[in-house]
Amino acid sequence: MVSRRFVTVAAVAAVLASVAVPAAALDRRVKIVNVTGYTMVRFYGSNTGSDSWEEDILGRDVLPSGDSVIINFDDASGYCKFDFKAVFEDGDELVKEGVNVCEIGTFTYR
Repeated sequence: MVSRRFVTVAAVAAVLASVAVPAAALDRRVKIVNVTGYTMVRFYGSNTGSDSWEEDILGRDVLPSGDSVIINFDDASGYCKFDFKAVFEDGDELVKEGVNVCEIGTFTYR
């Protein structure tokens, strides 16, 4: 016979497990990998609801080819979809729209 206390503990554990999974799914940290053969000199990531690219996330840093950086895209907006813009030392710009940072862990520029 199963006790009422065991059923209550099991139910609470099930609820906590179901809450923990969505919280982990909202992790907005993404590893940006550069394997283009060119140094990335600027990188922008703006939520799809924004009208501008905001500031250069790399700032004074650069991302050489073969390196990576982890960026937290949690801007408190609640957005999961972001547009990325990478600018390279040769002047090339690569734009990718609608990247779901809640679902991916790595984004690679090739």
